[in-house]
Amino acid sequence: MATWPKDVGIVALELLVPSLYVDQAQLEEFDGVSAGKYTIGFGQSKMGFCTDREDIISLCLTVKAQKAIQVDGGKEAIRLKHLDAMLFHSPYCKLVQKSLARLVLNDYVLTSKNELAAKFPGLENFAEVKLEDTYFDRDVEKAFMTFSKGDFEKKTKPSLFIANQVGNMYTPSLYGGLVSLLVCESASGLAGKRVGLFSYGSGLASSLYSLRISKDASKGSALDKLLSGLSYVKPMLEARKAVDPLEFSQIMEVREKNHHKAPYTPQSSPDTLFPGTWYLDYIDDKHRRFYQRIPLAEQPQIQRLAL
Repeated sequence: MATWPKDVGIVALELLVPSLYVDQAQLEEFDGVSAGKYTIGFGQSKMGFCTDREDIISLCLTVKAQKAIQVDGGKEAIRLKHLDAMLFHSPYCKLVQKSLARLVLNDYVLTSKNELAAKFPGLENFAEVKLEDTYFDRDVEKAFMTFSKGDFEKKTKPSLFIANQVGNMYTPSLYGGLVSLLVCESASGLAGKRVGLFSYGSGLASSLYSLRISKDASKGSALDKLLSGLSYVKPMLEARKAVDPLEFSQIMEVREKNHHKAPYTPQSSPDTLFPGTWYLDYIDDKHRRFYQRIPLAEQPQIQRLAL
């Protein structure tokens, strides 16, 4: 009888971000909003963005995703105490902090009343709370965010590194969090950790699952190779070009005005793109899109693709 293969899971990850970003403190001033609205309220320092030279097709051409850290299943109810790290879909960082607090609230409600004082000191006043009554209760939110701050700093904040630097990546944001966790900790610090992941999809469905990172952190191990393969992430983020808010606003206006236009030749220069990036060359009168690739150092010839 066939047995389930051992150690099936993620063996490699790749991250792609735009080569341009706008500083959020500068954008606050440009937009005329209060200082801290984006940097504190959203918990975001920089926001990556694309010009009219890139679209979802060019991004997919540029990055080659390697499929899945060793996923295993289980039937036991999982609480936060069972997890070494907890990752969330991250529209913006402050919402993730609130999400972890909500998870702590769920654990609180599931705890017997005679154990609340010991396990959740300072939260005894919420002993009679019902989840359905807490969705818009700011007192509950504030109390549990304060109580869970230690867990957030330890279990979740490392996963927000890329979200803080790039912004909402939508579909890949959860896996951006996984990449963040991996690049912010050492192999020995990651080895054997149980990681929870929660993804929320378009208001219709969500999934919560966990994975365990390989215990073998030795040189040449699968974990070592996985982390080595992500060593480019921090240098890539540092290599991006900052764009001032006025230019950012103008680039967004160009994209808005020319959306679905055909024929169309993008106005932005491809010179700001990273080596190896595929970009939109032009769209013909039949809405066919033609792409070229910025050469890599070892590939001097530009490649062309029509879609």
